[in-house]
Amino acid sequence: MVIKFNAFGVELRLGWPIFTAYLVLLALLCNLGFWQLRRAVEKQALLDAQQAALFAPTLDLNGDVLIDAAEYRYRPASLRGHYDQAHQILLDNQVMDGKPGYLVLTPFLPGNGQAAVLVNRGWVAMGGSRDTVPDLSIADPVDQVQGRINRFPEPGIRLQGAEVPGDSWPVRVQVIDTRLVAAKLGYAVADYQIELNPDQPAGYRREWKTAVTIPPEKHRAYAVQWFGLALTLTVLFVWHSSRKTYRG
Repeated sequence: MVIKFNAFGVELRLGWPIFTAYLVLLALLCNLGFWQLRRAVEKQALLDAQQAALFAPTLDLNGDVLIDAAEYRYRPASLRGHYDQAHQILLDNQVMDGKPGYLVLTPFLPGNGQAAVLVNRGWVAMGGSRDTVPDLSIADPVDQVQGRINRFPEPGIRLQGAEVPGDSWPVRVQVIDTRLVAAKLGYAVADYQIELNPDQPAGYRREWKTAVTIPPEKHRAYAVQWFGLALTLTVLFVWHSSRKTYRG
């Protein structure tokens, strides 16, 4: 069966299979374009929420506050207590400027008796050998920390046993599992970290970032590409159908 219709004064003749294939491909390309636009809106909302959290009032964690890491992510926070220097965690396989190193997470015991919070004191280079432990000492007593709430880093590839702490302190892990850490420490540990502010003492290199894999601008660019392909498909479809008409 042949379909006949006029488009901009040109009579087009085409078979059902070709017309059906065109409609399916056109719908697919348009749906991909609109999906990218929706993702752009979602990413922009996420960025706006992150910025709002960064500039929100500092959250005092010394009260009876139940923290949801997803809800309070990037929110400034303060906590009074003291570090547990004897039990520290080196988060392994952290590369900065092409150099291997660790993120140093030190338990901070709140004065109100609530669960300890792992304070991310920043990045430190590995040194010449893995057998050499960086200097993790805290020279002066710290009775309050200020930073921002965040989830723990997740590696791109999670190896089996990467979350299991070693036998001796400081322990090296590639993934933070607060249940295993709490069992190792012998006291409760909150399921979020505090990334120590750069102006706070007893820290290392701190360059905290917000996590957005693909920015909204790229999603919009991808959408333009999909819609461009849909337009190209339509132009080629009309051109091919009109040629068949003229040849007939």
